Amino acid sequence: MTLEIFGTYAVAICLLIGGAFALIGTIGLLRFNDSMVRLHAPTKVGTIGIGALLLASIIYSYVFSTGSLHELLIMAFLFVTAPISANFIAKVHIHRRACDTPPKPVEDQTWSTLDLPEADRVLVESTQA
Repeated sequence: MTLEIFGTYAVAICLLIGGAFALIGTIGLLRFNDSMVRLHAPTKVGTIGIGALLLASIIYSYVFSTGSLHELLIMAFLFVTAPISANFIAKVHIHRRACDTPPKPVEDQTWSTLDLPEADRVLVESTQA
């Protein structure tokens, strides 16, 4: 099997995977009712779908042409910005009280906060001295 045939199969598989993930992300975006739940479809599934499509473009450009690294830059920018923008959108919804607030921790009062338990605070202070 030559490199061109192997590259063609790899591009086809990446296109199928990318198309399937993009379709699933689109269906999730249309089907979910709440805007906070809708964030998961484009940021998680859609990012993987676009990443697979860009990977197909990278493989195609290196097998059938001189190659290009533009797709790697697009992929890096996409993988960095999509989760951050979803996090900011979620924080805006929480602060505007447009959605249910997250539940308080049941037993641990320091979960997801900057507060330290007293035992850990003593340990930190002893290591700093």
